[in-house]
Amino acid sequence: MTDESKPVAIVTGGSGVFGAAICAGMAEHGFAVVMVGRSERRLSRVGDRVRASHPDATVRIEAFDVSRAAEVAAFSRRWTGRLDVLINNAAIAPRVRTETPEGIEMKFATNVLGYVWMMRAFEKFLMASAPARVVNVASYWAGDLRMDDLQFDKRRYNNDTAYRQSKQADRMLTVAFAKRFASTGIAVNSCHPGDASSTLSNDLGYGGSDSPAQAAETPVWLASDPSLAGVTGKYFASRRERACEFASDEQSIAALDSICATFQLP
Repeated sequence: MTDESKPVAIVTGGSGVFGAAICAGMAEHGFAVVMVGRSERRLSRVGDRVRASHPDATVRIEAFDVSRAAEVAAFSRRWTGRLDVLINNAAIAPRVRTETPEGIEMKFATNVLGYVWMMRAFEKFLMASAPARVVNVASYWAGDLRMDDLQFDKRRYNNDTAYRQSKQADRMLTVAFAKRFASTGIAVNSCHPGDASSTLSNDLGYGGSDSPAQAAETPVWLASDPSLAGVTGKYFASRRERACEFASDEQSIAALDSICATFQLP
């Protein structure tokens, strides 16, 4: 059970380098943290580390795959009680094109649809706890989006291009959901985290100059800082609002939102 005397945060990708640091940061800010990831064993190890470093932390683990709509829906049906913050952090960068059992390209399913499905599935819980927040962990490394080839059915798959496309999509969908949730009390923002070495960055051919804690600072700040109450539809890096080159293209944002809406939750 989650300690509902505390505000509650779900963090996807909770067992990775970024996710573990985000979970620790949210626990430090007094949140009860629900860590989501595919491996129960890895989540348990990370959860134990968070509890060891924050003795008062309330941590719960939930093992499921956000790239599978049915698993997201099943998790939401099990959910009870409050939800103050959703941090969509799960992301992958496979070097070869793979598909989910449903036939969806894996990076699009995880990095893009996983965010969409979690926001849709938990909208009613966030609304019931409003004012609430959604933080979409995106990247400055964004671009190359082709609306007619989101799953690399036409182009030769390229890991870097596919990742950049997914992060552009996350930033665009942040704007779409901020508008959709405007009257609900749910703020939706995106951010570039710091650059720490991780499986994802290594798969993209990069290391990282930041520690995991430094990399987590901006998403944790967006999720918890009182000064950001009511701020929505924005993009941040290094704890500062930044201009987003994709946010003004309303036609493309609406088109992408419509495409993603065709991938429905069961």
